[in-house]
Order: sequence, then C-alpha cells, then structure tokens
Amino acid sequence: MKRFIVIGHKALTSGDFSLNDMPGSAGRMDVLCRCVNSSLFLSHDLRRDVECYLVLLGEPNPPKTILFSGERVRYLNPDERSAGSLIKKALGITCSDEFTESTKGVYIRRGGLERLLSEFQVALLDEHGVDIRTTDELPEAYLLSDHMNFSEGEEDLIRDVQKVSVGPKILHADHTITIMLNEMDRREKPSEL
Repeated sequence: MKRFIVIGHKALTSGDFSLNDMPGSAGRMDVLCRCVNSSLFLSHDLRRDVECYLVLLGEPNPPKTILFSGERVRYLNPDERSAGSLIKKALGITCSDEFTESTKGVYIRRGGLERLLSEFQVALLDEHGVDIRTTDELPEAYLLSDHMNFSEGEEDLIRDVQKVSVGPKILHADHTITIMLNEMDRREKPSEL
C-alpha cells in the first residue's frame, strides 16, 4: 500500500465551508483536494493501492484526520469540488479516536500527525532529501505539507525521519505526489528499453 500524508495547517475541522470558495472559506482545502486527486486518479481509473491521509489542523476542533482509500472509495470524481464534498460530509459526522466511514472509502477520526507517525514508517518529501531515484527501498508513507511550512512542533516530530526528494526544486504537494507515484510505477514495471 502506498500512503501519502498531507498536513492542512488551516484546513477547517468542521463542514462549515463553501464548496465554491475552498481556498478562502475552508483554509486552503483546495490544496488538500488536489492532493487527493493526484494520489488516487489515473486516466479512466483509480489507484486501488493508495491511501491519502489529510491531517486537518484548522478551527474549530483540531486535529482530525480524513482517510481516502483508493481500494474502497466511491462517488469521487476528478475535480476539487467532488473531493471537497466528500471531506465536507466526513466533517459533518461525529468522529471518535478510531476511523468512522462517512461515505464509501472515506473515513474520519480525531488525532493527527503524531499518531500517523506511530502507525507507519514515514519519509518526508523534501527538496533537500536523498534523491528518490538513488534509494533502493521505498518507505511505506510519505509526508507533505500544504502551502505552509511545517510548524516548530511538527519539525520536532519529524526531526529523525528519512528525507527523500523528487528533485531540486520546491514543488506543489500534488505535483510531488504525481512524480512520486510515477517513480513507484517505474519500479513496479521497469521500462523495456
């Protein structure tokens, strides 16, 4: 299973936002929606072997984690509004410390990054990390931030995690996911050149 964890520093933890204004009314939820789409969509298909975890840290009740399972998700279309709608529905249900399914393949629970770091071997996708093309083994989960840098507390939590890079430039999180998945695809089915 391939896993991507994306921190949404200002992403609302309630469904009180407009799908017509996710950048403004939802704390840049649009960035997270693009990451969901980059994680799960192929042309005319879904990546069934990918999970995308969104860690929401905005008001009113942070942290919450939303999981999109490529294996089980339904009702997701390749546009930001579709992902935003499923996030909004997830935020509308009562959540606990364990994942609760809000719609098919979309789950929500209380808790955030610290818990995910205890559950998976995580690597930080960072332009100063080791080039992913030179590493022999790939970690099981990759951590990215939204449009903001990691906070001091987050930096403390990830200080000792492996850092890997998809290239020397700072990219948008959703673009980084696409490149990372392309590298995984190439390793799974080497070119016959």
